[in-house]
Amino acid sequence: MPLDTKSFDMHRLLPLPADRLWQVLTDAKEREKWNGPDASTLLETDAADLRVGGVDVHRFGPVDAPEFLVETRWYNLAAPERAVFTETLIFGGEAVSTSLVTYLLESKGAQTALNITVAVSSFSGPDTLDEVQHGWAGALETLTSFAKSIGQPT
Repeated sequence: MPLDTKSFDMHRLLPLPADRLWQVLTDAKEREKWNGPDASTLLETDAADLRVGGVDVHRFGPVDAPEFLVETRWYNLAAPERAVFTETLIFGGEAVSTSLVTYLLESKGAQTALNITVAVSSFSGPDTLDEVQHGWAGALETLTSFAKSIGQPT
């Protein structure tokens, strides 16, 4: 089976200062609050190790059956400007896909421009590529709503 790959970029201006957005993006418990594409999706932390070389492990999926494991390995942490990590989705003990993700944060006063680049490789066919991109798009919408709910009024 050939390896299926895809890259995509996403951009948002969020109503949080860079240091607060950094925490929302990298703290495992904060990520549980926004990292699903919608309210029917659960992300629950089993292990968290936010340091270069550290690994976070989450259970992910529908609230009533979070069947995926997500392993996040941190490669570069330059708070609050940049984080680079991989995410491997595991289902039934098998890796389904791995993504290289880069967060770039640019301070804009009380707001922060967030640029995300995702390069995904699917080990389970081309449909997984669209599912990963859809998941990220939904998570970014949830992140935007979450940031607005905790942001300072302007």
